Amino acid sequence: MNDIFGTEVSLETTAACDAWNEMQLAFLAHSAATPGHLANVLEREPGFAAAHAVKGLFYLMLGKRELFSVATDAMQAINALPAPRLAREKHIVRALELWLAGHIFQARDEIEKILKSQPTDALAMKTSHAISFIMGDHKMMRQSLENILPAYDPTHKASGYLKGCYAFALEETGDYARAEEIGREGVLQAPDDAWGLHAVAHAYDMTAQTAKGLDWLTGREASWAHCNNFRYHVWWHKALMLLETGHVDQVFDLYDREIRADKTDDYRDISNGTALLQRLELYGHDVGNRWEEMADISETRTEDGCLIFADLHYMLALLGGDRKDAVRKIMARMQRDAARNGSDADRVMANPGLAAMSGLEAFSEADYSGAFAQLSTARKTMQLAGGSHAQRDVFDRITIDAGIRSGAFDAAEAFLKDRQMQRGGAEDNFASVRFQMISDARGDAQKQPAE
Repeated sequence: MNDIFGTEVSLETTAACDAWNEMQLAFLAHSAATPGHLANVLEREPGFAAAHAVKGLFYLMLGKRELFSVATDAMQAINALPAPRLAREKHIVRALELWLAGHIFQARDEIEKILKSQPTDALAMKTSHAISFIMGDHKMMRQSLENILPAYDPTHKASGYLKGCYAFALEETGDYARAEEIGREGVLQAPDDAWGLHAVAHAYDMTAQTAKGLDWLTGREASWAHCNNFRYHVWWHKALMLLETGHVDQVFDLYDREIRADKTDDYRDISNGTALLQRLELYGHDVGNRWEEMADISETRTEDGCLIFADLHYMLALLGGDRKDAVRKIMARMQRDAARNGSDADRVMANPGLAAMSGLEAFSEADYSGAFAQLSTARKTMQLAGGSHAQRDVFDRITIDAGIRSGAFDAAEAFLKDRQMQRGGAEDNFASVRFQMISDARGDAQKQPAE
């Protein structure tokens, strides 16, 4: 039996295969229906090892320590079954096993083995893309897709979703014009591909084309209404564009009505909220008591240690909510993880994690020289924290502001110019204001009378 992408599957009933196809298409579209379809597969055919493995991988992608037990249960269920017959299913199972052992990159590489023999396997394509994104490997994210692009024609059921992933990879590697072009093509083919739609929004963000970005998102809300928590992230992108254009009231409205309306504890949702509040505060806006609910959640995540990207945003929430005890706990746990150096996640905790976290803490305490020193060190390898350029930009902004506030004008200006170069030469509002602040500060210094 073959699935919707022409890949052989060891399912025995048409009903189970239909559910498997629905799960794959839902996963590609970031649909909230994905886990329901997967549960349907397992209910119909509990002996299908690949479905257990996919369940385990999905739970690991959520980046919560308590969900490791669910992924472990999935692995135990697989171990109680006969060994998978098909090579593809063996690779999926092995990927879960490797991730559970802390070898996340090797897990991704195991999925890549599927694509070498079956490049049109869209489930493998999206899974590899997701893991590379989580781990900040933007080069492999692009290379993987370019390896398989020739195998996809416009009639392939996942062609539009592939273009959405490729558009994002192009944007993350600085090819903004092609990202916009390919992303728009993909959305025409797959109108429910919120990932591709948001890839185009990323391209506009990175090139300071705010008006085009708002125009692109406005009126397309149906393209992400079906999504899981990813829908909050698309609203976050719109909020960034509104902040860039000075529509602060609309930013707060979106924050309260969409981005944090559901008070979820998913680390990606916490990252949306904390990054937006931090940007607002850097612009001098009072965010009221909005830090509190995310700080409450983040206090419960100090011992998590799944992903440094998550920890960094928990730290922002804890600092914003002035939770000093929790800050000490998360710092102590990170130091233990970094010293252990037992997994891919541990190594990133050490670098750039420790320097970044120390810098954020120093910034909150108005120790701007110390913050700039630590954050400058972390900046060199911040890509390894995972996430996108747009998501990590909040840390770049804090670094630059620490430099300006500490009087390190030359270094802060150099970072601004480097940031601008990474954005195709585009100067956004944040950069123009900071360039002016540095210029004004230098002018004031020259006016000071000599002693």
